[in-house]
Parts: sequence; structure tokens; C-alpha cells
Amino acid sequence: MSNAWNQTCWMKRFTIGPMTTPKFYGWWNKRVNDNNPGSSQEGVQLMEEYLQVVPSEIEIIKHDFEKRNSELGKKIEQLEEEKMHLRLDVDEHWRQEIREEKIKADRWKRKFQEAQMRNEALLKTSLSKIEEMKRRVEELDVALENYEIQIELLEASGERQKE
Repeated sequence: MSNAWNQTCWMKRFTIGPMTTPKFYGWWNKRVNDNNPGSSQEGVQLMEEYLQVVPSEIEIIKHDFEKRNSELGKKIEQLEEEKMHLRLDVDEHWRQEIREEKIKADRWKRKFQEAQMRNEALLKTSLSKIEEMKRRVEELDVALENYEIQIELLEASGERQKE
């Protein structure tokens, strides 16, 4: 009995003349999408819309990924611009610091040169005083020798007179 459902039966059909009536033609012209009769075009789907394939989950994920990727690309471009501006700011900051340090170095260099010039002037003054003192010492040595000779002569003449 279960095999009876699986068997195919064929029927012969015999028609004489047209099987359609004017009512059928009226109904046929009014039918819209899936034989649902409708009198107006409201809610009518175009065949392309009806046949449009519903996107699969992977396509939805792909679309979301592309959208997110585009947003991230824009964000990356924005961050790169900010990075460039920050790099310029940092470069300007470093340039300013370098200028300030050069000014400080120049100031210390001038102070060193001034101190060196003062030291040279003091050294020259000291050397001239030393030379003057050496001459004075030599003069005093000569005078001392002369006085010692005079004392010796006086002592020798005083001893002669006592004798």
C-alpha cells in the first residue's frame, strides 16, 4: 500500500475550443503578484524587487566590515594629519629649546671670555708688578751689597784706627 503513493498516474486530456471566459480574462488582467487580485498599484512590488536576493549573513558582515574599515581609514587619515601637526609642533618646540640653549651657551661663552680677559689683565698687571718688584729687589740687593761693603770698610777702618 505504501508504494501506491509513489506511483505516477497519467491522464489524457481532451479539449474542445477555448476554455476561457470573458470573466476569466477580466480576472487575469487584474491579478498582481501571485494571483492576488488588486485594483490599484499600491503595495505592488516590482519583479526585480520581488526577485531580489536577500543578503546572506556573510554579506551583511562583509558590508559592516567594509563600512567599519572605511570609518577606520578616515580615522587613520585624521590621526596621521594630527600626528603631522604634532610633529610640526614638537619640531617647533625643539627648535625653540635649541634656540634658548644656544642663547644660554652664547651668554656663558661671553661670560667666560670676559672672565678670561679680566684674568689676562690681572695677569699682566701681576707680571708687571712682579717685574717691578724684581727690579726693586735687585736695586735693594745692590744697595745692600754696597752697604755691606761700606760696613766692612768702616769696620776695617775702625779697627785700624783702634790699633
